[in-house]
Amino acid sequence: MKTIRLHPGKERSLLRRHPWIFASAVAKGSADSGETVRVQADDGRFLAWAAYSPTSQIRLRVWSFDEAQRIDAGFFATRLSQAIARRTSLGLDLTACRLVHGESDGLPGCIIDRYADIAVLQAGSAGIERHKPALLQALRSLLPQVRIYERSDAAVRGREGLAASSGWLHGAGPTQVEIREHGLRLLVDVASGHKTGFYLDQRDARGLFASVVRDHGVQRVLNCFCYTGGFTLAALAGGAQHVVSVDSSAAALELAARHVTLNGFDPARTTFVDADANATLRRLREGGEQFDAIVLDPPKFASSAQQVERAARAYKDINRLAWHLLPPGGWLFTFSCSGGISAELFQKIVAAAAVDAAADAQIVARTGAGADHPLTLHFPEGDYLKGLLLRKR
Repeated sequence: MKTIRLHPGKERSLLRRHPWIFASAVAKGSADSGETVRVQADDGRFLAWAAYSPTSQIRLRVWSFDEAQRIDAGFFATRLSQAIARRTSLGLDLTACRLVHGESDGLPGCIIDRYADIAVLQAGSAGIERHKPALLQALRSLLPQVRIYERSDAAVRGREGLAASSGWLHGAGPTQVEIREHGLRLLVDVASGHKTGFYLDQRDARGLFASVVRDHGVQRVLNCFCYTGGFTLAALAGGAQHVVSVDSSAAALELAARHVTLNGFDPARTTFVDADANATLRRLREGGEQFDAIVLDPPKFASSAQQVERAARAYKDINRLAWHLLPPGGWLFTFSCSGGISAELFQKIVAAAAVDAAADAQIVARTGAGADHPLTLHFPEGDYLKGLLLRKR
């Protein structure tokens, strides 16, 4: 097996069990794309087994820190089985669930989401791409009842030197299925939906929002960046009288409206706006509109560290406008899914927006991704989703 040797001192992150090694840390050695290599310190000590990526700044992604570990088909079958078993032990509904969450499940760059009878595989690293056949075989063995669809079309593929790839890996048929969440019916299309088809990571937040609406008599709700209406349905289920939902995708809004009728809610309780959310917030403010609760769940504003400053301005702008639309006692549920925006920075951004809007608020709850999106102590980069539930004073 090929060996990669690191520069002196560059082994420190591996000794802390961080799974990434950057190109600048590599002193000697190379390998084929996705090939498993032996990683050594400058003095020759074994550090890890890792997958090599010749084009990515994340040059190596660790499979195991155990020198005796064999990285073979059995390794991938075991890691996948362990990931599913952890979710089963937590009592999660595996028919609408993230089954594998990359580094946090010991399979860096691998995402597997399940929607009803379809499992969606996303290979986001050279190592997972190389071992995709082994993962596919293991998945078919563990979940023989599922069809398997690939959605390896995220931008990270380009940084790994990989072309986008989508389509059936096992089985065929319709790509739209129905899932259940908190008793609500949702349609997911794994071929055309965002990410792998849906935002499973907001399940807990949507449940919390429904409870807030129900427990505090919230009547008028604004849901910005609504996608297919997850938070819209949560508000209606909580008893909101009317929900205004804004998105710039006509197709997403069409499905959101379909969800309203699918769940037996009166369409008259909803208004769907096909428009830019930022421009809509400005228009509503100029019109003197007020809402009892506002949800801001925008797409990722920063996909790299270089974009953080620009993203911070964008987050501040939408939150500032939202504060103007809330009366005292109003609720703001605001999110960032940008990995480069830390929870501390996000709170500072939302606080600065409140100052500019002459508003004050209390943090009622902090939210993140659900238990099927686990975090590990050694990989803080996995903590990408930050949510603040606030009440204006």
